[in-house]
Amino acid sequence: MKQNSRLWLALHTLGHIANEPDRMHTSAEIADHAGTNPVVVRRVLGRLREAGLLVSEKGHAGGWRLASAPKDITLADIYSALDENIVAPPPADYARSCAVESELHKHVTSVLLEAERSLVERLRETTLAQFQEV
Repeated sequence: MKQNSRLWLALHTLGHIANEPDRMHTSAEIADHAGTNPVVVRRVLGRLREAGLLVSEKGHAGGWRLASAPKDITLADIYSALDENIVAPPPADYARSCAVESELHKHVTSVLLEAERSLVERLRETTLAQFQEV
């Protein structure tokens, strides 16, 4: 997995939050730990909040915390919330004039979509609880 993906940032961040699930974690703290910008953190974690995986509170004592227990959040939940496919290609928006290219695209896309489904199934087998106090 590319280290600069939203998924990597989300997994890294949620792994740390799972270790202290009752404490609020600020965007600045998360960004510092992850080596990125707080704006990037807020964008990624905002998607997780929209999916119901995180809650956020504004203000001096605000920040981010898990919406559920770590044992109830799977890596597939996180992956799905980010809408970021690692394996499957994005849909093609153009017509192929070459029959060879068209057949290759159909076949390879089918294989990649199956790999993507397999990846999600494996991610469903792992929860954030498995990364607590690693």
